[in-house]
This record gives sequence, C-alpha cells and structure tokens, in this order.
Amino acid sequence: MRQPDIEIYLKDADHQAIAAWLTQALGPCSDWQQKGQTFQCRAGDVPVTWLPKAVGKWHSLYLASDATPWDDDLACAKAAYAALNVEIRCAPGSWEEEESDEQADQWLRISADGVQEITWRTG
Repeated sequence: MRQPDIEIYLKDADHQAIAAWLTQALGPCSDWQQKGQTFQCRAGDVPVTWLPKAVGKWHSLYLASDATPWDDDLACAKAAYAALNVEIRCAPGSWEEEESDEQADQWLRISADGVQEITWRTG
C-alpha cells in the first residue's frame, strides 16, 4: 500500500545534493527557503522539507505527498542511496501513534551492506 508521505534520514548529505537528486527523480526544485532550522522547496509538485541534524548527525528528508515514484520510505531510501551513496535510515512501515517505544526503535539501514534491520533509539 502506498504511504501518504515519505520520510528518510540521511547521513553526510547536504540539501544541495538532495535538490539535484530530487530534480532528476521528481522534477525541477524551487529555491530552498529557510524557515528556522528547516529548509523547504518543491520538487515538481511535491512539497519537500529538509531538517539538518534532525537526529544527531542524521538529516531528515520529508516529502509531503503520495505523488512520488516510491510506494514507501524503503523504496525512496534505496533510490536515495543509489543516487547519493550515503547511508540512509527509514522506518520499516507507516508510523502509528500507538506504537510501543520498542517498535518505534526498529529501523531499516540502507548502506553498502544492503538493507538491514537495526535498533535506533532516536528519542
């Protein structure tokens, strides 16, 4: 089932490299607008939010649309890894408010080693 939005976490990437990748994947990126700690743009018709150092050294990329080429976070994370060659992390499925803390700490790591399930305590 297609997720209503996409969120992935990238290590060691900057929003200019992200914009170049999103331009290829979604369409031309508008200029980044900084609002506090976040940066926002549109890639094609998709609203994009970039939050540097959202979790430690990890940067959040949030695509606020289901109109992307990816059905879920993992598909987007794999594409981002292939394009940017930086480690990516994402949730294994849609996030639910009722999840236990233990479930919320289960993540997928996409790297040169492939896709691995990991425990990542972000809170």
